[in-house]
Amino acid sequence: DVLLVLLAIVCVLSVPLSGGSLRRLGDIRLRAQWAAFCALAVQVLVLGLFTSGAAWWHALAHVATYALAAYFVWANRSIPGVVVIAAGGALNLLAIAANHGVMPTSAWAERAAGLEPTDAFANSTVLDHPHLLWLGDVIPVPLPLGLDNVLSVGDLLIYTGALVLLH
Repeated sequence: DVLLVLLAIVCVLSVPLSGGSLRRLGDIRLRAQWAAFCALAVQVLVLGLFTSGAAWWHALAHVATYALAAYFVWANRSIPGVVVIAAGGALNLLAIAANHGVMPTSAWAERAAGLEPTDAFANSTVLDHPHLLWLGDVIPVPLPLGLDNVLSVGDLLIYTGALVLLH
């Protein structure tokens, strides 16, 4: 999602704009980087490139990316902001696991954001009988240039943790 990338860029740009320096990030020694890279690669493959096929396989792969991300977070839990990021990821995982590998989306939020339903596998979709919808994608973000999206409370925590880490 382009919006999520833009939010990440805004988080990074907020450091120099507030008088801080990104150089200190070079001092952070991350552990289990392979887990984060694998989680990202699988997300790109399953959610971006190979969106057709068996829904159960996509759901399983989607949940597996959270397991890899959880391992990465655990290995780096002493870094400021990482626990907040983990809390956001855990809330997202809870909603996804409760809905068989798919993040439930509010139909109202999807319409308010200007999104159109699709037949391809989506990590976030409107479900007939969602569980824990309040943890799902319920925050509409209607933006120009086709950057519309819906976010979850977990997403907001992830970006809050990223801001803590960056600053």
